[in-house]
Amino acid sequence: MQRRLTRVLDEIDHSLDRPLDITGLAEAAAFSRFHFQRQFSVFLGMSVAEYRRLLLMKRAGNQLVYRPEEAVTDIAYDAGYENLESFSRAFKRAFGQTPSDFRATPDWDIWHETFNPLTELKGRFMPTDPPDPDNVKILEFPETRIAIFEHTGPQAGLSKSVQHFISWRRENSLPPLKHATFNILYDDPKAVAPCDYRFGLCCEVTGPVPENGYGIRSSLIPGGRCAVLPHMGSLDFAENAIRFLYRDWLPQSGEHLRDFPLFVKRLKFFPDVPEHETVSEVYLPLL
Repeated sequence: MQRRLTRVLDEIDHSLDRPLDITGLAEAAAFSRFHFQRQFSVFLGMSVAEYRRLLLMKRAGNQLVYRPEEAVTDIAYDAGYENLESFSRAFKRAFGQTPSDFRATPDWDIWHETFNPLTELKGRFMPTDPPDPDNVKILEFPETRIAIFEHTGPQAGLSKSVQHFISWRRENSLPPLKHATFNILYDDPKAVAPCDYRFGLCCEVTGPVPENGYGIRSSLIPGGRCAVLPHMGSLDFAENAIRFLYRDWLPQSGEHLRDFPLFVKRLKFFPDVPEHETVSEVYLPLL
């Protein structure tokens, strides 16, 4: 049953920009079309249409906040609404804010109350396959000058920190296509108190970071040998890849860890690409 539902969730992720096809989804899951929707609701706690609507709203919210150059009307059409008025009503019912208000000052508490359960649900029904050891490469990472903003506190506050960091990047004309994006994973969120959790938001720069009111400073990712493992999909589901590097790859490799945290290079971003098509590289620093 779980394997069948996994196929359905994957198909929905890949077809957000097409009309909802219940018959096709039932066929993908090898379910009778007469019973498919009831089975989906029983196991996931929501209808197919509601699940898909949440995914579209998640994409729309990210477009509103992180892609300010996109018109709200275009975002409404992308979310499947025929006009801005109907999108605005639906968005306000879901999050208590109009799209324009959310773009200006998003209420991240309501956002996470809505989408954290969805993330947990997808993690339960869509476990990632174990990484292939052949995909791990040892590379010489060059010393890289970065601008960094250190998020400290519960993970739920990361969205606000990301918005904060992106605003600074935009003001300083540091687009991801020209200035690589990194995250430094100082802590395992399961191993530290939420108030102590640290996560580095970084981008490559060519010189010192000027004094600013954002709390962003100059730093370096040191050069050296690293084990590198590609990861496709949201970083919410990267734990499997990280666990593999520490638990499986490292003991059999004969390598030893260097005194620098695990870090990630972001290559393709949601919502520029669908969430399942985002691409990152996980770097494990080695001696």
